[in-house]
Amino acid sequence: MIKKWFDILYDHKISLRERMFRIVTAICMVALIFTLPMGRSALNIVILLISLTAIALIVRLSIRNDRVQTGATAIVVLLLALFPFTFFSAGGFYSGVPEWFVLCFIYVCITLQGRRMAVFFTLCAAETLLCYGIAFYYPELAVINTQERSFFDSAFSMVMVGLLTSVLLMFLNRMYEEENALTQQQKKEIEELNQAENHFFSSMSHEIRTPINTIIGLNEITLRGDIPDEVAENARNIQGASKLLLTLINDILDISKIKSGKMEIINASYETGTLFSEIVNMIWIKAREKGLEFKLHIDPSIPSMLCGDEVRIKQILINLLNNAVKYTSEGSVTLSIRCERQGINRVRVWYSVEDTGQGVKKENIPYLFNAFRRVDEEKNRHIEGTGLGLSIVKQLVELMGGEISVNSVYTKGSKFIVTLDQDIVDEKELGTFTLDSRAKLHDGETYRQSFEAPDAHILVVDDNDMNLMVVTKLLSATKIQIDTASSGAECLKLTQNHRYDCILMDHLMPEMDGIECLHALRAQPGGLCQDVPVVALTANAGSDNQLLYRKEGFSNYLAKPVSGALLEAAVLNILPRELVRQCEDAGQSEPEQGILIFDQAKRRSVLITADSVCDLPESLRKEFGISICPYYICTEEGRFLDGQELGADELLEHIAKGRKGYSQPPEVEDYERFFAEKLTEAQNVIHITMAKHVSAGYENALEAAKSFDNVTVIDSGYLSSSLGLAVLRAAYLAERHATRAEITAAVKRMERFISSAFIINNTHTMCQSGRISKRIQVLCDALLLHPILVLKKSKMVVSSMEMGSFSNVMKKYVKKVLQETKTIDRSTLFITYSGLDREKLQYVQDLVEQYCSFERVYLQKASAAVACNCGPGSFGLFFMRKDEAATDAVQPEKQDGAA
Repeated sequence: MIKKWFDILYDHKISLRERMFRIVTAICMVALIFTLPMGRSALNIVILLISLTAIALIVRLSIRNDRVQTGATAIVVLLLALFPFTFFSAGGFYSGVPEWFVLCFIYVCITLQGRRMAVFFTLCAAETLLCYGIAFYYPELAVINTQERSFFDSAFSMVMVGLLTSVLLMFLNRMYEEENALTQQQKKEIEELNQAENHFFSSMSHEIRTPINTIIGLNEITLRGDIPDEVAENARNIQGASKLLLTLINDILDISKIKSGKMEIINASYETGTLFSEIVNMIWIKAREKGLEFKLHIDPSIPSMLCGDEVRIKQILINLLNNAVKYTSEGSVTLSIRCERQGINRVRVWYSVEDTGQGVKKENIPYLFNAFRRVDEEKNRHIEGTGLGLSIVKQLVELMGGEISVNSVYTKGSKFIVTLDQDIVDEKELGTFTLDSRAKLHDGETYRQSFEAPDAHILVVDDNDMNLMVVTKLLSATKIQIDTASSGAECLKLTQNHRYDCILMDHLMPEMDGIECLHALRAQPGGLCQDVPVVALTANAGSDNQLLYRKEGFSNYLAKPVSGALLEAAVLNILPRELVRQCEDAGQSEPEQGILIFDQAKRRSVLITADSVCDLPESLRKEFGISICPYYICTEEGRFLDGQELGADELLEHIAKGRKGYSQPPEVEDYERFFAEKLTEAQNVIHITMAKHVSAGYENALEAAKSFDNVTVIDSGYLSSSLGLAVLRAAYLAERHATRAEITAAVKRMERFISSAFIINNTHTMCQSGRISKRIQVLCDALLLHPILVLKKSKMVVSSMEMGSFSNVMKKYVKKVLQETKTIDRSTLFITYSGLDREKLQYVQDLVEQYCSFERVYLQKASAAVACNCGPGSFGLFFMRKDEAATDAVQPEKQDGAA
């Protein structure tokens, strides 16, 4: 019977939550049974028995209807109703019932979830305290217990609650152990499945490469011949389709290697000029076929030789460029490469691929690098690809310790930026980049053999007869004598009696693979080819396999499918020079130079931008290269750009005539255009806005920045020249090559040390712009009150009100702001004003000099966007409080505008 009940409680076919519900409820039922001896009446026992029956019925119905949470809730309600009755009928806290309240808490925590658990836990605690309180203040409500009975009940309850709680914990521990064992088993099965999947992908890649090698090879032989135009067009289409299929297979192979952790990055020396030539030679034809302009921007200072994984860098750039060509129907595709020295022998290289294509919606950018996912599927359904390219690119970049980012405005193009750190092998600069004459075969070109070697003798080893035929035909024009072997054993038999100048050998062959055959060849007694160079010609592609073949002793490595030109080049590199006669007309024509645009312009690493409300002198903006996004000024005549189409003086004249004018932040589209333009000047943009609770500019800029990985938006917490101080600090750090993170942290830290307070002469303009109500404006005018505004936590607040004439208020304001002279950083002060004449400005300067002298004082006219909110006659003093961690803050030279 006990075993039967145990099996019911511990049924493995039901969920873990349901099993826990059964077990905990069963233990609570046992607890109720054990409280029966504490009852003092038949009614007490009847109620307990009815409760047990009700609980059993609730459990059955809730499990049958799959409503475990509902059933658990009903049982908790029943327990909350039952325990007070039992508490008082058994003798209050002089009985053993209080110990049983613990089980109620346990039941709530284990069976209920979320907000429901929190609510009933609170109710349970409240009920317990209420019962104790009533029993304390109204002891007559509880049944009187003898001392002997009280001790017995308490001891019995303590033992039983402890025993039942221990049993419950044992049940739960066992369940968790079994669930953990099941999880471990599933994890093991998943790992085995992944291994099988990776093996499948690798095998599939090899098996598919073999027939593709035959297709591409024989098709190239067809194209070499004198064939009709229609046949040639069909052959070229076959060639293109085969190479596309090969690209898909490579993507599948690479993603499986990355997922299994078998992808290795092999750093070696490479020539940057050669790398760029090969990439351009592979892309420019595709761009030309679509009618796209292909632009190339190469930094001439990049070292001529670097150390990195050339194969993977090429794969990254070709993937990005292929994507750019695929998703661009008109316009251009641009490859930009620039570098920056990081140390004595280290350089940081930025590779940028930009197009004028359809772009990416900002909501799709976070999913752009997900494997097997293509964004905007309906619009891109006609574009070929697996959706693996960008995922592979991102993971390869991360494996090399680099970064990749994307900036895109939908319908206006995209820009992908890859950053990699590499070691310098040769300090010599690349200089003005010109393409080597290495263009691949393209439309209208005829095949030209690169050499002849009629006296050379080579052996080709492959278990696939079609592969043997392809290699033989591809090398037929060189007049080399070629023998073939279809197995490792046949190879050893031939090398026992013949001396070959070179051996091309497949890897995966039955009985004896290529590596085993190579080792046997090197140790072959009496063999004539023990020292002959052997080239691995295999469908096992990938940089990890290159490393394998190099370690095993192969002289070179060629991945199937292989082109005739590459095969000839590999054989030419190995054959003895005396056997080779190179053809005088060998070589291939360069791509048309007109399709390439060479640009040596450099771009900044970080560009600081701000809104027009930063109120900085033009001289400082130019000195630090700060770009400004203008606010709008809205009047009855229309909407104007702040500072460009409407100045502060014109606006104040407009307001003086009783007309309305108010400011409006740039819209999301304005910021998108602004950021896109500035990213042509720099790799990264940091945009600093005014206080987010004062204007919607921050939110709009933040929304626009979602289209760009390289745009960071910072809320300065201030406006006017206090915002300008933060912008200057950021620009100062950017000039000293600080990172985005360092600049962002510095600006946020500055927020605590900027002093930002300005005084309002007349509140009419504030009322007109909606900053204050008409009632407050009338009150200020009647009492000659002038508010002093400050910014705290990105909010504008009134710190105090000064009463009297404005000339007297000016003096009070300056004294109040500059009274703590010991904490003031005296390097820079901005006196930013709206509608003050020269006499009043001089008066303010003299007041400032009385209390605190500054090294540089800038008299800055407020922007129209600021002036339309504060009105004429207003001004503010903006400076830094001392911060020992930032004592080298902005130190601009004294410029025009500094007094």
